[in-house]
Amino acid sequence: MKRFAMLAAAMAGLVLLALGANRFAAPHSVIHVVTILWKEDSTPEQQQAAIDGVRKMAAEIPGIKNVWTKAIKVQGRGTPGKDGKPGRAYDTAFVIEFADQAAADRYVDHPAHLEWNKTYLPIREESTTHQITN
Repeated sequence: MKRFAMLAAAMAGLVLLALGANRFAAPHSVIHVVTILWKEDSTPEQQQAAIDGVRKMAAEIPGIKNVWTKAIKVQGRGTPGKDGKPGRAYDTAFVIEFADQAAADRYVDHPAHLEWNKTYLPIREESTTHQITN
């Protein structure tokens, strides 16, 4: 009985150790990260329509797995002015996760993306785009 108790305690310890281990994955999907500086004369409604359009695209373009549209922290500034003052801070970001590089490539010329550009590009001052994978 004592041996069983010691074995049970050892097993419980291993289970607790396994539960406490940091687990992560390194998927081969492609993450498309965009930060945006809106034109000064764009309205909050126009900006929101552009961000809502990211979700609409996700429903229409094959190979989009996930989207994130609620920016918590956005870093970076736009191009400095001719007066030497720093550029305005970027204030919006979104992320699209593609199943693979082929899906990210198809997105560029997909009709839903081209249609979204009609809402997005006229109110975008600057943006940065990064694609990341493993």
